[in-house]
Amino acid sequence: MKKTFIGIFLFPVFSFAQLHWYNVDSLYQPLPDGVHVYFTNDSLNGKPNKAFYLIAPLKNKQLDFTTQVGNGKRYTPSQYYEQEGQPILVVNGTFFEFAHNSNLNLVVKDARLRAYNKQSIAGKGKDTLTYKHPLASAIGISTKRIPDVAWTYTDSTLKFPLAVQSPVPFIKDSFPVLLKNRLYKDQFFKKWKMQTAIGGGPVLVQHGVSKITNNEEIKFSGKALFDKHPRTAMGYTSSGELIVMVVEGRFPGKAEGADLKQLSDMLVQVGCEEALNLDGGGSTCMLVNGKQTITPSDKEGQRPVPAVFIIKHQ
Repeated sequence: MKKTFIGIFLFPVFSFAQLHWYNVDSLYQPLPDGVHVYFTNDSLNGKPNKAFYLIAPLKNKQLDFTTQVGNGKRYTPSQYYEQEGQPILVVNGTFFEFAHNSNLNLVVKDARLRAYNKQSIAGKGKDTLTYKHPLASAIGISTKRIPDVAWTYTDSTLKFPLAVQSPVPFIKDSFPVLLKNRLYKDQFFKKWKMQTAIGGGPVLVQHGVSKITNNEEIKFSGKALFDKHPRTAMGYTSSGELIVMVVEGRFPGKAEGADLKQLSDMLVQVGCEEALNLDGGGSTCMLVNGKQTITPSDKEGQRPVPAVFIIKHQ
C-alpha cells in the first residue's frame, strides 16, 4: 500500500481524542530538525500506562533509516547503540528464537536480505503432519524514502522478498516448507525492492483505521490478542513521517502494557496510515540518543535481540 508524498510534513498536536501526548524533546537532545519525541501516561481503560513515540520525516536526507543484525548473536539495544556509532534511534524489531539467536522475520539492510521469515508452523495434536504457512508482515522504506507495509514471502534463492498489498489467509498443507510455486495464484505478488525493512506482525493499521490481521498472520492464538504486554510498533503517516512507538508494561500499578487493539488505536490516534506490531514483551526497548524511553520489563534490564531498527544522523 504505497503512497507518494509531497514535501509537507504535519506534526501531531499535543492531544488526541483519547490520550494526551506531551513533547519531551528536551529529555533526548540533540535531535535533528523534524525529529520529535512524545510521551503519555494517560490510563488505558482505567489501567496505568506509559508510552512514547518518535516521529521522523522520511524525506529528510540527513537521516539514514537502517537496520542491523547480530549475525548469529544477540546484543542489547545499548550495545547496538555503541557498535553503530551512537545513532539517534535504536529500537527492537523482529520476533526471534533463543536457541540459535535466529530472527523469525525478514530484515533488509542496504537493499540486501539479512534475515528471512519463518513461514511454516507445524501442527499439533490431530493436526500433526500438517503445516500452516502464513505470510509475515513487514515495514519497508524504498531508496526514494517511500514507506510501505506489506505481507511478505522470503526465499534464500530470491534476491528480494515477494510482497502482496492485501492480507491473505494462511496456506495449510502437508509440506514442511512453503515454496514459491504454492503461493496464492489469484494474488498479485511482486518484488519488494526496499532499501531498509524489518518484519514482525500482525498488521495493526490499514488505510488509517484500526484493522488487525492476526487471523491471516496467526502470530497470537486464542485470547492472547487481548493480553496486556509491553509493545513495540512502527508505522507511517500519510504526509511522510515514520512513527516508532513503545509501550511500557508488566509493572502492576505503574505501567501494565497494552493489548493489540489498544496499540492499534494509539497508532491511529497519532496519525498512522499503516502500522504493524513488532516483537514486544521483554524485548521492547527504544533508545533515543542512547537514553531509554520506557523501562524494559525483564528484571535483568535490556534483553539482547538479534536485530534492531536504527535512525542515524548523517
